[in-house]
Amino acid sequence: MGDNQPLLSSGRRQYGTVPQTENNPSTSNKWLYLAVFSAVLGNFNFGYSMVYPSSVIPQMQNSPNSNLKLNIDQISWFGSIFTLGAASGGLSSMLLNDRLGRKLWIMLSAVPSVVGYAIMAAAQNFWMLLLGRFLTGVAGGITASSIPVYVSEISNPKLRGRLGSCPQMTAVFGSLALYALGLALPWRWLAVAGEVPTFIMLILLCFMPESPRFLISKNKGEEAEQSLVWLRGKSSDYMREYRSIERSLNLQGKLSWSELRSPRVYKPILISVGMRFLQQMTGITPILVYLEPIFKQTKVILPAQFDAALVGAVRLISVSISASCMDKAGRKILLFVSSLLMFLSTLSMGLYTDLIQSHHNASLVNMSSVVNSTQSDVLYGVNNPLTLIPLISTMVIIFGYAMGWGPITWLLMSEILPLNARGVASGLCVLVSWVTAFILTQLFMKVVDAYGLFVPFFFFTAVCFMNFIFTALCVPETKGRSLEEIENYFRTGRKFTINESHADAASPS
Repeated sequence: MGDNQPLLSSGRRQYGTVPQTENNPSTSNKWLYLAVFSAVLGNFNFGYSMVYPSSVIPQMQNSPNSNLKLNIDQISWFGSIFTLGAASGGLSSMLLNDRLGRKLWIMLSAVPSVVGYAIMAAAQNFWMLLLGRFLTGVAGGITASSIPVYVSEISNPKLRGRLGSCPQMTAVFGSLALYALGLALPWRWLAVAGEVPTFIMLILLCFMPESPRFLISKNKGEEAEQSLVWLRGKSSDYMREYRSIERSLNLQGKLSWSELRSPRVYKPILISVGMRFLQQMTGITPILVYLEPIFKQTKVILPAQFDAALVGAVRLISVSISASCMDKAGRKILLFVSSLLMFLSTLSMGLYTDLIQSHHNASLVNMSSVVNSTQSDVLYGVNNPLTLIPLISTMVIIFGYAMGWGPITWLLMSEILPLNARGVASGLCVLVSWVTAFILTQLFMKVVDAYGLFVPFFFFTAVCFMNFIFTALCVPETKGRSLEEIENYFRTGRKFTINESHADAASPS
């Protein structure tokens, strides 16, 4: 027994070997970390794909090929069609996530990603760029709905908060990678570079286990047991976790339409969908998409080439803080802090643009007409401290979002949804999220042009206040709770404790 032995007997799937541990039961997490890393590479590619136009559009505007020289309408569609693809990916997850399994569905997201980037790298016409962007959006929607569920289901409760923030953090890393590569690579090579993390993810996931909860739900008990052994270590008390999962699944059964009337099902679904809707209604997507025009209209003195990198750095710092605090402070307190920070920063941005800048009849579409008078030079002079207000406000908006309503919304979705509805409901959440993002991104410039920049920011202020109330009334604290305890909370009505005496006598030993 001194050497590592194969985990599965002949004829069964082998995930690898388990490291030897001490005789005392203990959990080893290093293989869990590898499985999480392999999966969240899909989120890295998601972050890279989402901001791809930011470095490509300036190059396309100067393209010698008239078929690829984009006008304003084409630029708008090139940037926004990604969200429609992501919505389609979320919709497909509703149908296939529970049928194919978390891991396999994540792996299949590589197909539209690879094809999409290949089309963009070889593009000779605008429609090829749109098709490529749409396909990478589909891949992003699939990974966005599947990876958080997979990470949550393979994690143990003590690490689930920290690991649950990894998808958001790696998406930020992906964005930063695009910004950095965009300084050196032409746009076609940026598309080629986007293929690399997808291939690495695909190769690594071939050696990772499927979610134990999914395997048990498909009556693959032995494979689920070995998956837990691989993830927790041979000397861990993995059978107790196995039986806990099995009891939870026995209580659930298959989802039927009649079950949608049960609080155990409809409450977590409504909370998850509501959080994803309110997350986008804070305006984070249009703020990021139109960050440079917003800075120009508010006369922030900041070199344009540093905008994206600065925003990415703030997002990364705030997500890192959230990851370190999530399992200590709890989910709800971070959501409260996030809502408060975004409320104060959007309010200050709205007041600034209303009281100081609203007399200018400026448009985000035609930036050349903004602020030409001597009075404006006084108001927005280089040495005027007022110009720091929109800069600081925007940074706090991004910081607040990435600290709470960004990563925690994804984590809670994967924690509170019942297993038999998790694939469908997570796909629905992604669909709602990206449709909302598309609508807001399309309307933002039109509202600013018609009424002024203060109108959307006051609207976002009201949404942030609603988020605070929603968190207080609807969101349960899941810190340190197992997925089975969370399901029991909705089943019994605000009671996390599970009665161990109802254990299934037929559970494997």
